[in-house]
Amino acid sequence: MKRKFIEYDLPLAEISEQSAREKNIRHGHPSTLHIWWARRPLASSRATALAALIDDPRSDTERKRITDLIEKVTPWEAVKEGNSDEIKRARSTLLKQFGGRPPKVLDPFSGGGSIPLEALRLGCEAYAIDYNPVAVLIEKATLEWPAKFGKKVRIRSKISAESEEQLTHLERDGSKSVNMLRFLATRWANNILADVRKAIDHVYRADQRDTITRTEWYAVAFIWARTLPCQNPSCGAEIPLFRQSWLAKKSKSLVAYRPVIDEPHRSVTFEILDGKNLTDAVALGFDPGTGTVQGANASCLICGQVVPAKQVRTLAQQGEMGDRMIVVVEQHPKQSGKRYRVASDEDRKLFGKAEEHLQERIRSWPYMESPIPDEEIPLMSGTFNAPIYGWDRHNKIFNSRQQLALLCFSAGIRQSFKAIVEDCKAVLQTTGQDHLDSVELAQAVVGYLGIILDQTILKNNTLARWNNLAEKTEYFISNNGIPMMWDYPEVNPLADTAGSWPSYQYYVLNAVHGASEALTDVDVDVRVEHGSATALRYPDGFFDAVLTDPPYYNSVPYADLSDFFYVWLKRTIGEHFPSLFATPLTPKLDEITEMAGWDPDRYGYKDKAFFETRLGDAFKEIHRVLKDDGVAIIVYAHKTTEGWETMLNGLSAAGLVVTASWPIHTEMRGRLRAAQSAALASSIYMVCRKVQREPLGFWNDIQPQVKTRVEEKLTQFWKEGIAGGDFFISAIGPALSVYGRHSKVMRPDGTEVTVREFLDL
Repeated sequence: MKRKFIEYDLPLAEISEQSAREKNIRHGHPSTLHIWWARRPLASSRATALAALIDDPRSDTERKRITDLIEKVTPWEAVKEGNSDEIKRARSTLLKQFGGRPPKVLDPFSGGGSIPLEALRLGCEAYAIDYNPVAVLIEKATLEWPAKFGKKVRIRSKISAESEEQLTHLERDGSKSVNMLRFLATRWANNILADVRKAIDHVYRADQRDTITRTEWYAVAFIWARTLPCQNPSCGAEIPLFRQSWLAKKSKSLVAYRPVIDEPHRSVTFEILDGKNLTDAVALGFDPGTGTVQGANASCLICGQVVPAKQVRTLAQQGEMGDRMIVVVEQHPKQSGKRYRVASDEDRKLFGKAEEHLQERIRSWPYMESPIPDEEIPLMSGTFNAPIYGWDRHNKIFNSRQQLALLCFSAGIRQSFKAIVEDCKAVLQTTGQDHLDSVELAQAVVGYLGIILDQTILKNNTLARWNNLAEKTEYFISNNGIPMMWDYPEVNPLADTAGSWPSYQYYVLNAVHGASEALTDVDVDVRVEHGSATALRYPDGFFDAVLTDPPYYNSVPYADLSDFFYVWLKRTIGEHFPSLFATPLTPKLDEITEMAGWDPDRYGYKDKAFFETRLGDAFKEIHRVLKDDGVAIIVYAHKTTEGWETMLNGLSAAGLVVTASWPIHTEMRGRLRAAQSAALASSIYMVCRKVQREPLGFWNDIQPQVKTRVEEKLTQFWKEGIAGGDFFISAIGPALSVYGRHSKVMRPDGTEVTVREFLDL
């Protein structure tokens, strides 16, 4: 069995630097297509895929050449504008090594698609599988559709003058060749936006001037505070709920809103403070960092009475919690920065119009399912907290105007499919691509439109957060959970601002362009499948390599988080992808996650034993479909012994033996905590083989070998900049490469050294 280069060496410093740097890259990066959790960086995916496939030449000169090649294909610049010469050289090297056939690479937990994308880029046949239908849609949009439809074609005059005008806008080189997929998706995204603007722009602005060529300040967001009635019988005032009142908190721009209390009328209004007014107010005791909510306890601004957290929850569940628009955020098309004003009665009237328009839309809804998703949101303590306050259905996390906008976009996409098919047919005929299926192309186009809608939902809900440092709205999903928000920003989804349809259209379709460029000169198969890693549909010994990042012990509730997108996708594009959207919510029964600690009512069976068994089943399938001389790369990043124990037991039961391991930084160095911190910034890439293990080993014999191997590799890792919690976790791989050679390791007294005990030693 030939050793692979990754079993000899890996340029850790360069791969880590480029992987961490990639976190800040947005334009054209696949991560901007659709949110997915724990995405692998393209840099580390590309570098480790190449190192795992290419043989170790066993000569220093050739090893230096391979190291140089890996370092050159790793930076973003190697793939930013198509594939560099080094990428093409790596591809030809692999093709030659594999006898003129592309190596077959599987990722059975493909998630956001980073690993199969980089395998494709290197000229491999890529097979992407995921149990989650939202992930499968992302993979189709990242891999399958760009590979099939993302080629450049020349548009002929029959297409239309409007289309011709778009070409030079889309292509930087000024030619009239166009990425067909991006071209069609852009045109229909523009059409949908224009129709929705025509239908509901009037509920965001009283001014009816043209919405495209704006000449004055216009609303891009509205800051709302939830409200509760004071429980003091002698008061009863409305309590606006907010943790702090900063709107802009930059060195050159400090803006806050301040409550203005009218005690005789038991009412609260607001004023905007900036410049000297803010400075003077702060000097007199005003603190924008303090609001009416502290630890879920609410304080009345009129009488000072505190509503305890438990009572706040009870009142919210009883329907006593309302909301109130307090600030309007505006921007100007020809000026930088934002300005803020107190919400007026006219602003509230516009919102009232939206409520009326929404009810009209709902009454005329022509389909069987509810127009606004009303599926249940489960309570998961510490993860999904909104249901504690009564937000236990999807429709409850959107205000009326947000519901109206999302409904209009969703209906527009749904009702456009027939016209999109005809448009695709015309484009295929006039570009000489009529061998392609126009319906399949149209499905790809509506798939991207659904993804734009999905992304728009991220910031168009009442659980989103106002970022006063950047003066923009942030995702409602934070740290793999969904916290409760007392005050929230409502984005104008029609405006050219962060969180709007136009902004997500820009990012999504640039990601389409980037994926198309990655695959433009690749002529290999890609297969995206909806399935389980525990039941692969491939024969024994089918794959040359399996490269995957399996789910971690109790890290991310993928299926439950995905439901926030699934319920909208099912209504909008589900009929075109019936196998993906056949169930009311995402499938969860066989999802490999430990969930009993989060939600014992629904997931009591998903305990440690379930996770270990199911992950072990997946590893057994990997072992089965891997060629005898194939290599598997398993990525893992969990800091608990329990998490590592379940994963290593699964590998051991499957007969996969760790032969090498590499810690790769995926966070910026400046963001890492101190060296003594246990927080992980690295992922451990473990190289596994189907090798016959020795039946028995003795700890007294193995312990010195473990010590020598660990010291050797830790010295190397330290020189490569691995520190903190990562440094100690990175010792597991080298130690395991010795321990794992044996089916059992025994002490002199005849007792077995289990994986758990091995990790503790």
